[in-house]
Amino acid sequence: MEEGTLNSSKQELTLESLFPNVSSVLTLQGFNLPPQSVVPAFLFASLNYMLILFCNLVLLFTILFNKSLHQPMYLLLLNLPINDLIGSTALFPQVIHELVLDSRRIPYDACITQAFFIHIYGAGSIFILTAMAYDRYVAICRPLRYQSIMTHAHVMRIIMLVWLCCFLVIGVLFFLLLRLPRCGSRMPHAYCDNPSLLQLTCADTTINNIYGLALVAVTQVVALGIIFCTYIQILVACFRSKKAETKTKALQTCATHLIVFLLLECLGLFTIISYRIPNLSAQTRRFIGVSTMIFPPTVNPIIYGLKTNEIKDIIFKFFRKKILPG
Repeated sequence: MEEGTLNSSKQELTLESLFPNVSSVLTLQGFNLPPQSVVPAFLFASLNYMLILFCNLVLLFTILFNKSLHQPMYLLLLNLPINDLIGSTALFPQVIHELVLDSRRIPYDACITQAFFIHIYGAGSIFILTAMAYDRYVAICRPLRYQSIMTHAHVMRIIMLVWLCCFLVIGVLFFLLLRLPRCGSRMPHAYCDNPSLLQLTCADTTINNIYGLALVAVTQVVALGIIFCTYIQILVACFRSKKAETKTKALQTCATHLIVFLLLECLGLFTIISYRIPNLSAQTRRFIGVSTMIFPPTVNPIIYGLKTNEIKDIIFKFFRKKILPG
């Protein structure tokens, strides 16, 4: 019995000597804010998270509880606030916790969970906006066949395909990550993501890098290809239309979608490129990364809520009844 205990202790000592930096708790890089900036940063993060929760939940419940909005366009749009809530909830509680307690430590399991859902948010945003572009193409370019094409069953299949693709491609990404041994516990970033976790491994990451780059490339090519082709045909159909009202409504709807998509694309590409620039300062890289998680979830529900007349009218009527009853 004693001999077994000694052998076990020797094995533990050997592992500890081989990987002295391995711990079940990771240390994040943090934002390195000066003391006078901590309170403003905490207030900004807290208020921004509450704003994201409020705006996205209003949009979500408005679509859910109004049967007049149970149409293909809005059923697809419904997934956008869900996805934004996933991304912001994956990031903000950890950031607020770090600012309040001045703690940069996070359990490894929690870090993996945070990174997984942050990447789900990124992939989900692209796939959902691509599905919405397809819906707008059918509505504007095939108006007489819209009801027969975009049936409830077909819309549900599209939504299931979007989320299945998200969890599949990101699941493979993290399967490739978790198969590698880890020999570090100091994160090079202020929050957890796949590239940062990959830097903690002590094995060949060639397969991970190839899959990650291929995933970004294929996703971008497919999404941009579909959206570019659909919008070209939408513009052609709009300019051919003789009805000014129809043309204006179609262009307004498409402009709203395009603004949201371009905002996400620009921030996402800046984030990806920032990892490939070794001379970029850590603070700039952190700001770019966090901005991708802050601006789209904040702006999306406001843009869709104010630019989509049906949603705007329902929201305004609801608040008028609550604030000015009778």
